[in-house]
Amino acid sequence: MKLLIQGNNIVVTEAIDRYVREKLEKAVKHFQNITTTVDVHLSVSKNPRIANSHRAEVTVHANGTVIRAQVGSEDLYASIDLVADKIARQLRKYKERHLNKTHAQPKTSEVLGERPTVGDLIGDREPELPKEVIRMKYFAMPPMTLEEATMQLQLVDHDFYVFCNSETNEINVVYHRNHGGYGVILPRNGNGNHTNGKADRGKVSARSDVPSA
Repeated sequence: MKLLIQGNNIVVTEAIDRYVREKLEKAVKHFQNITTTVDVHLSVSKNPRIANSHRAEVTVHANGTVIRAQVGSEDLYASIDLVADKIARQLRKYKERHLNKTHAQPKTSEVLGERPTVGDLIGDREPELPKEVIRMKYFAMPPMTLEEATMQLQLVDHDFYVFCNSETNEINVVYHRNHGGYGVILPRNGNGNHTNGKADRGKVSARSDVPSA
């Protein structure tokens, strides 16, 4: 298993390096057969008004699956402890789901629940767009089912997950709804219909409710 440690606004001393390795090696001890690389990113915010300024982020690459966890606190070592515990739980969840994938999977409608609205995504907040792009990421996007994408969402510790739908070959977004459950954003063409009829056959109960530009 390859373990990489990086720091932002912090010097990764030998003591910190040793502590991280001890905690993360223990966290993935029972999952080393599926773990290839563990990336650890430690950061400290210099802004005194930001609470929980000591952050620890861990990304585990396991059999082509990305499992991610991040934690912030007022102490770096506490953040390392918490993120190690969190990633261990995520790995257990992944392994349990991987072993049980042969069991009957829930219908897409059961996974998504009721139809989502834009309010589910942004709540009462006014959407704010950045003045400029400050970060770009490139990553592989192998086709997967909506059920598989929902599982990935649970593993990456994000509010949403972008994926290529294997049934339609389209880019979809599955996300956590503010009121519980999951929603999915689907592309649609100019006449208001989904771009692929497969999405309209009663299998997906969510729809794309994206405001016009």
